[in-house]
Amino acid sequence: MAGSPNSNLRGFNHAVYTLLKQPTQFLPHLTIPTFTQLPENLGPHLINAKKGPQTQIPTIRALVLDKDNTLCAAKTTTFPPQILAKLSSLRTSPTSLFNQTTHPDSILIVSNRAGSHPRFDGEVSELEAQLAPLRIPVFRLPAGAEKKPFCGEEVVRWFRERGVIDSPHEIAVVGDRLGTDVLMAGMMGSWSVWCKEGVFDIGMEGKQERNVLEKMEVWIEWFLRVKGGYEAPLPMGWEKQKQS
Repeated sequence: MAGSPNSNLRGFNHAVYTLLKQPTQFLPHLTIPTFTQLPENLGPHLINAKKGPQTQIPTIRALVLDKDNTLCAAKTTTFPPQILAKLSSLRTSPTSLFNQTTHPDSILIVSNRAGSHPRFDGEVSELEAQLAPLRIPVFRLPAGAEKKPFCGEEVVRWFRERGVIDSPHEIAVVGDRLGTDVLMAGMMGSWSVWCKEGVFDIGMEGKQERNVLEKMEVWIEWFLRVKGGYEAPLPMGWEKQKQS
């Protein structure tokens, strides 16, 4: 695990470069207010209906979940009750592809804090202790690997080694940041879900004011989608897979 535990300068630089060269990579395939609105059957919600009834629907077998401001308030290990209830539903519903009995390794928390550096090992222990009944692990960044959005290859390998997926197209990355979570999904060849409001919906107790970068991302997404008329590009290789 190289570098300062809190530094992600290369990630910031990559986000700026992508915004200038490939701005549509900032657009998520699905936007929801918070994680609690994540559909259990996610695939049909990721494809724009305007593409027509013949569009192939992806099957999502694995979820990559951000921690800070998606599952917990930033820099904490406290899961709000509604988040825990949603996680429990995904892990216990008999119709869920993320059911812990039939698909035990289908959910992985990937954070740029917990699991990214030995300094945060205590957070990993706290998170996994709380989630032990649901069997949801925290990803440990391998030696030499970099933080999001650059660890996609390692995340895909984690799911492949456990027989969860055959293709990155079967993964959805869920998080509150366009410049890390959504960009990583694109680099992986996976689907992205943006939790626009973070961990707390509008008006909920505990909701904090967006910081400068978060406000910029909200504006960028709106400008590209509304003013520019752009859509999120399909994952790399998806068109070839549909034809095969």
